[in-house]
Amino acid sequence: MIGTPASCPALLVSAPASGQGKTSVTAALARWHSRQGKRVRVFKTGPDFLDPMVLERASGAPVHQLDLWMNGEADVRARLHAAAAEADLILVEGVMGLFDGGTSSADLAERLGLPVLVVIDGSAMAQTFGALALGLARYRDGLRVHGVAANRIGSAYHAQLLEGSLPPGLHWLGALPRDAALALPERHLGLVAASELDDMDVRLDALADAWGKHASKELPPAIAFQSQAKASVPTDLRGCRIAIARDAAFCFLYPANLDLLREAGAELRFFSPLAGDALPECDAAWLPGGYPELHLPALSQHDALRHALHAHVNAGRPLLAECGGMLYALDALAGTDGVAFPMAGLLRGHAAMQARLGGLGMQSVALPEGALRGHTFHYALAQIGEEPLAMASNPDGGPSREGIYRRNRFTASFMHLYFPSNPQAALALFRP
Repeated sequence: MIGTPASCPALLVSAPASGQGKTSVTAALARWHSRQGKRVRVFKTGPDFLDPMVLERASGAPVHQLDLWMNGEADVRARLHAAAAEADLILVEGVMGLFDGGTSSADLAERLGLPVLVVIDGSAMAQTFGALALGLARYRDGLRVHGVAANRIGSAYHAQLLEGSLPPGLHWLGALPRDAALALPERHLGLVAASELDDMDVRLDALADAWGKHASKELPPAIAFQSQAKASVPTDLRGCRIAIARDAAFCFLYPANLDLLREAGAELRFFSPLAGDALPECDAAWLPGGYPELHLPALSQHDALRHALHAHVNAGRPLLAECGGMLYALDALAGTDGVAFPMAGLLRGHAAMQARLGGLGMQSVALPEGALRGHTFHYALAQIGEEPLAMASNPDGGPSREGIYRRNRFTASFMHLYFPSNPQAALALFRP
């Protein structure tokens, strides 16, 4: 049943391209308002794992994904309504450029009535800043730009030039200075995971301080989010114990996926392969994506886990291995230096990290359990000595099509699944 709307100030933070500073500005806003005692809920547009880790630290609350295709519009609306019912501010970080992708940040903003904060890297421009901002604001009828902020400015005079370049009707929201203390470190898959940076909170506080000094602190206008019924979740995993690898090597976990398993009645048992943890007593297991390539010696030496996983699969128990989890499940994995280490040997084949992308894009796959949606994003080149059970497809027509491999109840792929896209199918992957 559809209930009453929930109202809350909200902004979608976007930019003309990746690398402009969307995450920095979103984190600055989230941390600044959180420090004022406001309840801030942050979302990330598209299938990203790393930005949400930073934004969760900045806001103090889990960060969920919003994507009109991967989630479906009903799931997106339900999550925004639930957030609006408990928050003082909703922030949605966009993906890539404002209009990029099959279902873009602009599509999400227009469909849901979200005002847009445009972030532009002003470090190498002056008056052209205004032309770029005007083009983004006027490119599509129906899109509402709340204001414009600059990133990486060189001085107060530089900010003055940028602000003066904006035509009437475009609201200047301020700027963040060019300062190494405000930078968020990156590597091959994007930002460095928040848990790996000892000074992450120092950086976030510095971003908030800079926003408080140089930019607008006013809340955006309130938006009324309509109530939306969520897809029903069967509770047929009651009593099911699911062992989930979670550490720096296996850290790519959608909060929505974990929530779905809990809602279905599962008991989640987290363990750290890097710490030498044994596989917990379980009925099913999950090796999510992450960075196994950065921890090859430690993973290769964990013989007890390797033997336990083989026994688990040979006993016919469910095991899901996604992307980095699948790389660990292969016979061997080599880093960018070409040095290979033995891995778990659950799936015949080997892989090596490379300097160029090996897969990128949304994915949809029809499994015997049902159709599921998700995405792929990796720098590995794999040679797998098994025939795939199924091949995923890219809804945007891109070239990336990932294979899904299966032995007994063991399912492996480069594809990251978004469980709420089909709860029944996702739960069937873990059902004993």
